[in-house]
Amino acid sequence: MTVSKTAEKSAEKPAEAARGRKDAAEGPGEALQLGELSEQLGYVLKRAQLKVFENFLRCMASLQLTPAQFSVLLLVEKNPGRNQTEIASTLGILRPNFVAMLDNLESRDLCARIRSTNDRRSHILVLTDKGKAVLARAKKLVATKHEARLNELLGQSNREALLGMLSKIANEF
Repeated sequence: MTVSKTAEKSAEKPAEAARGRKDAAEGPGEALQLGELSEQLGYVLKRAQLKVFENFLRCMASLQLTPAQFSVLLLVEKNPGRNQTEIASTLGILRPNFVAMLDNLESRDLCARIRSTNDRRSHILVLTDKGKAVLARAKKLVATKHEARLNELLGQSNREALLGMLSKIANEF
């Protein structure tokens, strides 16, 4: 016979149930044991990504740029005249998400969509003057705070090795 969690709870004595709630409300005690999870490359990569993104967001707080928005602005700067589909595809951003991001960047006057003269169904992306200025400040913050922190943590040779390994996974996996 199986007993549902609900049935188990209702079978508890009131004092036991209250103690269980109190214990849960007191907060975490000892850290959870990760077991094999700590050896799973995907899990460790995701945890590292979250930490890197948290640091990036702290560094960019004054500019209110996310890693994805920064990436878009960088690609638009380095690839003038390219259309939004190419930029989204290169960054692996789904079309609906990319359109919403562009709407946000445009509303902040950081970039503009211009109808392509070659293909009227397509829009090319350009940085506005404000977008160029914000990107210049963002690049400086990334270099002096975010990347500097990563370089300090890893050291140059480990940084280069990690970039190589991650690129291999991204390109060949």
